[in-house]
Amino acid sequence: MIRVLIADDSAFMRKVLSDLFEKQIDFQVAGTAINGKDTVEKVKRLKPDLLTLDVMMPVMNGLDALAIIMDECPLPVVMVSSMTQEGADATIRALALGAVDFVGKAGGPISKIDTIEEELLAKCRAAAQAHVSKSRPVTDSKPIVFTPKPKNPDPPVMRRIEVRRRTGYVPGQKPEIVKIPAANIPKPAFAPSVSGKKLVAIGTSTGGPQALQSVITRLPGNLPCGVVIVQHMPAGFTKSLAERLDSISEIAVKEAENDEIIRAGQVYIAPGNYHLRVATIAGGGRKIVLSQEPPVGNHRPAVNVMFDSVAPIGSNLVSVIMTGMGCDGCEGMKKIKANGGYSIAQDEKSCVVYGMPKAVVDAGLADEVRPLDKIAEAIVEAVKR
Repeated sequence: MIRVLIADDSAFMRKVLSDLFEKQIDFQVAGTAINGKDTVEKVKRLKPDLLTLDVMMPVMNGLDALAIIMDECPLPVVMVSSMTQEGADATIRALALGAVDFVGKAGGPISKIDTIEEELLAKCRAAAQAHVSKSRPVTDSKPIVFTPKPKNPDPPVMRRIEVRRRTGYVPGQKPEIVKIPAANIPKPAFAPSVSGKKLVAIGTSTGGPQALQSVITRLPGNLPCGVVIVQHMPAGFTKSLAERLDSISEIAVKEAENDEIIRAGQVYIAPGNYHLRVATIAGGGRKIVLSQEPPVGNHRPAVNVMFDSVAPIGSNLVSVIMTGMGCDGCEGMKKIKANGGYSIAQDEKSCVVYGMPKAVVDAGLADEVRPLDKIAEAIVEAVKR
């Protein structure tokens, strides 16, 4: 029996969610909470197996409540969020704090429960089995250095840029040094990846946003190849995920666009509701190809679709499979290994849901199995080979 606490400031939502769970033979409503403060108190007192948490609540909002809960008394949490841009941004922050999954309110604050009933129950059942632990702030992680650090780095507020004048430059002359605010300096731009160069492909699902935060923030900005990612997530949320990761990472991150050239030092996240493939272009470069072909294994984007498309890259491919429910990515990984690609799987202990990596490991397709905090290091080492 899964004892669930329902936190929502809407009496209507508390009622319909309570009725929905009480109708299920495997759920029991442990209680309801009307705001963030009430939620924290009842989590500590009632000790439920699962919490459904609204984002926007009075007294203390859902994000503040979640931060306290994941630090003091962590448990599986499913966010119930409005499908607005503000709701998407808040949901991504919640997933980074440790929420296992989320369900979008189809009708905004007053949702039609029948439109999300099946999805909500499936995600709550899966979340109840998830491994959760205390949140660790992203500031604890530092990017891996791909090249030696300078001996006398400048303070983080100002960076030094060497500028050689286009006219009158004399070999051996000391270049002009100018200082500009760090915020005005764009992230490093690199030439397009070309044939024979590396590519990193990452697939993940449940627990993925937090896992990606751990991995992407550790990747160096000068990684000499591109990174493509499929994260199971609906439309409207992947852009917020990409923007958040970009804001806290040294490497550049963006939501992928159709026909976009893949460049080194750039991470591309498949947009929700679109499959992502990688295609070779004239001159040996690579580009993103997006499509809305039918879902594969109930997923769009699907990891298998991306993995199938990158398998021909062969030994220049570094593939990564991380936390997620089900087995999406396993069939694609078979093709990657058959073509000589390298594979890294997240270990069971650090996964929120050990499903997708388990399928790859059990099939004997993983070249190495690493805990979450060592995956970025494994990626960098594989790219160097």
